[in-house]
Amino acid sequence: MIDPSATDKHLYFMGICGTAMGSVAAAFREAGYRVTGSDAAVYEPMKSFLGDRGIDILDGYRAENIPDDVDLFVIGNAQSRGNPEVEEVLRRKLHYVSLPELLRDQVLRGKRNFVVSGTHGKTTTASLLTWIFESAGRNPNFVIGGLPGNLKQGARFTSSDLTVLEGDEYDSAFFDKRSKFIHYLPEVAIVNNIEFDHADIFENLAAIKKTFGHMIRLVPENGLALINGDDPNCLDVFASEGHSPVKRVGFSEECEARISEVDYRADSTLFTLEGERYEIPLNGEFNVRNAAMAVTAARFAGVDPAEIREGLANFRGVRRRQEVRGVTGRGITVVDDFGHHPTAIREALAGMRRRFDGARLWAVFEPRSNTTRRNVFQDALPAALGQADGVCLSAVARADRLAENERLDTDLLMTTLRAGGIPAFYEPDADAIVARLEEEARDGDVIIVFSNGGFGGIHEKLLATL
Repeated sequence: MIDPSATDKHLYFMGICGTAMGSVAAAFREAGYRVTGSDAAVYEPMKSFLGDRGIDILDGYRAENIPDDVDLFVIGNAQSRGNPEVEEVLRRKLHYVSLPELLRDQVLRGKRNFVVSGTHGKTTTASLLTWIFESAGRNPNFVIGGLPGNLKQGARFTSSDLTVLEGDEYDSAFFDKRSKFIHYLPEVAIVNNIEFDHADIFENLAAIKKTFGHMIRLVPENGLALINGDDPNCLDVFASEGHSPVKRVGFSEECEARISEVDYRADSTLFTLEGERYEIPLNGEFNVRNAAMAVTAARFAGVDPAEIREGLANFRGVRRRQEVRGVTGRGITVVDDFGHHPTAIREALAGMRRRFDGARLWAVFEPRSNTTRRNVFQDALPAALGQADGVCLSAVARADRLAENERLDTDLLMTTLRAGGIPAFYEPDADAIVARLEEEARDGDVIIVFSNGGFGGIHEKLLATL
């Protein structure tokens, strides 16, 4: 819980332009703290977002950046030994924490924390739950990895006892290899699904399941574990860590919160959950699951179904999750999606297929995440991308940092797609992909760009060219 008497303290965020770091830094600034920070490259839109809130940012990491009046250094998980500022903080034995530690000690103690975890759907589920609370007048605290369409920022601290956190299984910092969500003091732990991911830090699926088990172990007796009752990995984890009350959410008859009577429409989906009918302005089975988790968590917090329905009806989605960026003069729709795991790609394409019934779908994929740059998903990616009618693939990001036998084989990926009858094109960068689609795309097509980065401004280039 933020101590009003401590808000004169100076926090320094190392890696402040990261989405989570920047959002949390801004929330502490709005709570009255003095906040400064640095990053390797200060870029938009985070530069303006922080600058508008009076936060000074130093461009580049230098030992001389470290001032004498900082009370606490917050070191982002992208920082490592060798960073001049990290080395200076260690040399001078200054007080430092990871971002999850900061949240635990300054925000989460004494709160009712709803931690949304899982390989997929964390941002959407956390955004849905936050907006349900907000719409119902609960004024929640929240820390979300994306930008909810209904809210102006990804983090906010209030006097409410309710807190919604997107709980990531990735590690906390170079000095703390535990998953971030281990720090979040969950009263309610939501586990959307569990699959292998983050091949750079987890050896196998068993290691992933182990860290989720550690989080479930932290749920108190007066709390609740909400798990995907259709996911064998979730069921396995809870079977070995079943110390807390559990509620299974899903389509199977064994689920205590069973989803039924789903009606997929062009711009919305209706479903029934525990005797109540709900409608969400989202597409796809995975979004029904996300909404069902959020609804069940909100009911546990005491929000009534009528309030939940109102919140869901007014939900505006999340930036970079099936976000329509625009329509060209030729009627070609350009969609942005953060998906990079094969399951996320497959589900997003299925949702787009329902939404744009009859349109040709193009999947444009940048292998950029630490997992998709590797050949871990060499066999799974063709099946996922093959749900589109055509595919464009860019070069593997930072390929020189991976051994050839670890790297995604783009030639093999293209060959496999073509063997399945999918028109597939390899182009090295965004400009080449735009040129290719200028030739290949037809009026009325839908182009879905899958990337967890900026991808060379490809969305704007597609809209300007096609």
